[in-house]
Amino acid sequence: MSSELTSKVILLTGSAFNWKVTLSFLGALCMPLVMACTTSQSSGVEYRSIDDWASLPMGREWGAVTGVFPDPDGEHIWVLDRCGANNCLGSDLDPVFKFDLEGNLVTNFGAGLFAWPHGFHVDQAGNVWVTDGPTGARAEAAAAEDKGQQVFKFSPNGTVLMTLGIAGVTGGPQDQDSFNGPSDVLAAPNGEIYVLDGHGEDGNNRVVKFTAEGLFVRTWGTSGPGPAAGEFSDAHAIAMDSRQRIFIGDRRNIRIQIFNPDGVFLEQWTHFGPPSNIYIDGNDIMYVTDTQTAALPEWYADRRGEGWTRGIRVGDANTGQVIAFIRSDAEFVAADRTGNVYGAHVPGQTLVKYERVR
Repeated sequence: MSSELTSKVILLTGSAFNWKVTLSFLGALCMPLVMACTTSQSSGVEYRSIDDWASLPMGREWGAVTGVFPDPDGEHIWVLDRCGANNCLGSDLDPVFKFDLEGNLVTNFGAGLFAWPHGFHVDQAGNVWVTDGPTGARAEAAAAEDKGQQVFKFSPNGTVLMTLGIAGVTGGPQDQDSFNGPSDVLAAPNGEIYVLDGHGEDGNNRVVKFTAEGLFVRTWGTSGPGPAAGEFSDAHAIAMDSRQRIFIGDRRNIRIQIFNPDGVFLEQWTHFGPPSNIYIDGNDIMYVTDTQTAALPEWYADRRGEGWTRGIRVGDANTGQVIAFIRSDAEFVAADRTGNVYGAHVPGQTLVKYERVR
């Protein structure tokens, strides 16, 4: 039976406000489970939080839920799970699920292919992309089973159409055919493929671009603490807006870096917190998760006083303006065509639907 909680969400309005003041205000006021906060000239919106929205196969429970993405038909939601645990090694369970908007299971697939599924994307043709991105000790365990360090492209019915990377082989920052901790993937409308190769401290911290056929084009980015452009530390999320700008969640550097499709730096935003995941819808509304504030404070101890609060920041991908905040522990996020938000939880091992009711 679904557990539900209704909470108020206040939307940000007005064209000008101070980011630091606003973020401090958010941190002070966002106490309920689901809340967005802004200026006093705001209008109220309500969401109903549904913890058990999706119906899993009998006997199956969520493990670490590491991806959620809408199908291009607008009628379905795809979800990625680490095989009922926090990895898929030795498991015969499917990690990829497709649900209708009522939470009914439509299909599932992918058993036996992954060690530590992490990045998730569904392209405009409905193909499903998954990265298998272990690093460090996890990569060693995966290599023993000839798994990990790959990107998979599936058809909507689960047929493997393409793989990038070499199973179980950890690559260096200049390698064209191998990865070290691929954390996310994006297939652009023109078919070009962007792999974010950089999970954790041990990852390559770069973007690798391929043709639609999987041929290497270029790579950009390097490990570094910032603030220099193109330096990444735990490059964790990648997304594209309607202008084909590439958004990179540079998590440990607490910023989003924006590039053109050839890797030319355009700008950076530092007011979304340490970004774990970025989803941008067809109207250029962006959803950014922050799961690291208060979870791993040693990553950014020098910025503890800036008023960060864990949750989902909703913003305008064109201007960077934050328009809402949802208090949540979700690490991965997406939204459907009616504005309902879906939060995938890794430590919490659950999928939460924030259903908009007003």
